[in-house]
Amino acid sequence: MEPTLIKRSRPSPERLSRIVAERLERLLNRRGRSLTRLAEVSGVDADEIARIAAGRQAPSVGHLWRIANALGVPFGSLVASKERGDLLVIRKSEPQSVESVGGAFVSRALYPYDSRRPVEFYHLTIAPKHIERSEAHAPGTKENLVVARGSVEIVVGREPAAQLDEGDAIDFLADVPHSYRNLGVVPATIYLVMSYAEASDED
Repeated sequence: MEPTLIKRSRPSPERLSRIVAERLERLLNRRGRSLTRLAEVSGVDADEIARIAAGRQAPSVGHLWRIANALGVPFGSLVASKERGDLLVIRKSEPQSVESVGGAFVSRALYPYDSRRPVEFYHLTIAPKHIERSEAHAPGTKENLVVARGSVEIVVGREPAAQLDEGDAIDFLADVPHSYRNLGVVPATIYLVMSYAEASDED
């Protein structure tokens, strides 16, 4: 059986790049940090950091996590919508999806960014047989996820691998390296709630 390709409506990379660039500029100004220093701390190539900050390159999931960790802010503070009143409809076409290099792992924010809430909600799609590895998040960060489609394997630090089938859920501390692996031949869908030890002071 041939693997099924992920089919989705892609948001404009240019729009996402602008959003990330604007948020990054604000965070760097608040912290008085240079792009050179950010590159050193995050481990992201300095030229790539410069292109991301200028809005000329759409960052990958991995790069965004490294940048967020280096700045000490939630992932969502770089990509999600700003706070807007008491009701917000997030359309599928809005540029809140980021993906790994090659597009095998797609993360879509399903919430308006709110600096007062230390919780984020994501829709994840993993291509068949793909393994997505994540570096350790900020201390105290927790992930709670449920598999909506497919079968996945979660490895957290040195813990034994956990296989999750459709409807299964897992909760773990994500401040250690961890990975998500799609065991099947169709795209896997996961809903992820990420909670931080404390709320960010960013707006």
